[in-house]
Amino acid sequence: MCGRFYVPEDGSIQMIRAIVERLEHRNVKVKTGDVFPGDMAAVVASNRQLQPQPFAMEWGYHLSDGNRLINARSETASRKAMFADGIRQRRCLIPAQHYYEWEKMDGKKVKYAIEPEGSEGCFLAGIYRMEAGKPVFTILTRGAAEGIAFIHERMPVILPNEAAEDWLNPKYHGNDILQAAITQMKFKTCETA
Repeated sequence: MCGRFYVPEDGSIQMIRAIVERLEHRNVKVKTGDVFPGDMAAVVASNRQLQPQPFAMEWGYHLSDGNRLINARSETASRKAMFADGIRQRRCLIPAQHYYEWEKMDGKKVKYAIEPEGSEGCFLAGIYRMEAGKPVFTILTRGAAEGIAFIHERMPVILPNEAAEDWLNPKYHGNDILQAAITQMKFKTCETA
């Protein structure tokens, strides 16, 4: 599960800085620092010419009961009406330095920042849809990788760099690209306050 991720405020990660700066150049404001559901986040998606472009999108599909759907299971998304179109043709990348997860231990919650080892930023796999003329996204999840499953049984799908551009291209089947993300990628964790 992914309920919060981090985008450096200082622009220390070149890949993320370039995306945020392109949005700021167009006078589009996105959240940096800890990004929460409902925040406007920097997202990369294909434009009408199928070229990757940065966009600002709100995190979480709105539900009729007033709640937000912030995650979708990658294993079943293509079979669910709410997500099938996203998997087919509305895919996006969410740049982040890391995401957060909480381990329940002795009645307390321990917060961890989790990212791929050796990472200079990563892309979380997402899908989006239009709501009232505005794009909103949800993050795809998978079973947790070995070594971090003790924290939580689910984690966001983190795409390896070589699969990120293919994820945005609708000529490739979304489920095939998701399988490429289930690699032996190793993750590092850091307990935070």
